[in-house]
Amino acid sequence: MPYVTIPGDTDLQLYYEDSGGDGRPVVLIHGWPLSGEAWAEQVPALVDAGYRAITYDRRGFGRSDKAPDGYEYDTFAADLNQLMIELDLTDAVLVGFSMGGGEVARYIGTYGEERLSGAVLASAITPALCITDDNPDGGMPFEGFAGLRDECRGDRQGFLEKFMTWFFSNPSELAISESEFRDVLRITAQGSDKALQDSIIAWATDFRADVAKFTVPTLVIHGDSDNNVPFPPSGQRAHEMIEGSRLVVIEGGPHGINTSHTDQFNAALLEFLGSL
Repeated sequence: MPYVTIPGDTDLQLYYEDSGGDGRPVVLIHGWPLSGEAWAEQVPALVDAGYRAITYDRRGFGRSDKAPDGYEYDTFAADLNQLMIELDLTDAVLVGFSMGGGEVARYIGTYGEERLSGAVLASAITPALCITDDNPDGGMPFEGFAGLRDECRGDRQGFLEKFMTWFFSNPSELAISESEFRDVLRITAQGSDKALQDSIIAWATDFRADVAKFTVPTLVIHGDSDNNVPFPPSGQRAHEMIEGSRLVVIEGGPHGINTSHTDQFNAALLEFLGSL
């Protein structure tokens, strides 16, 4: 199985899958608490359209090593940068879903856009979800993120089932099949306790300075019935901050729009990629 080595005091193995080919690379970055498997409905569509589709499992999730630390965005972005370097990706598009949007933002904010031709923020937590004195338009105060972390710590399985129900409901009716829901829960079981809990706190990261550095063409795609990351403090604000960004709002779309509204999501993604 293919792994990227992340150097450190103890090297970390980051699992990835690469369709190969000569097409433009599209790097798909998953949300919490999933893995690269969450992109199962996007990879074939991208490959069929001639793109090189690359997924990877964030540290602590899926088939990647369960690191004892590093569950914050400077490290997440450094992991992504190492993947970009080792696979020698250029002219690439980064597609960040939910907390994966944070990797896209921090990567651009830290490493620039030299290797990129575009960016996609899908149901993303950018630009700044945590309500603070200088960010009153966020979605939730820090105590809310800490409370979610504590719920996950106290009853991991119960919390995951509740969270993933919110994830795929629009806003109260489950928008995917029961079998799809059970498969999602299977993926969540692969995450380590440390990764699950610390990543929740990382959602409170302020990405406004990173988002301000976006100059590549950017697609913002979001569901208007997102329970987990409501559109107004996230997708709407990101679109307003990124000059020239394209906005697609999926009517009736829950948080997990790439699974619940696959055809609409893929059409918007492919249209954007085709415009680059």
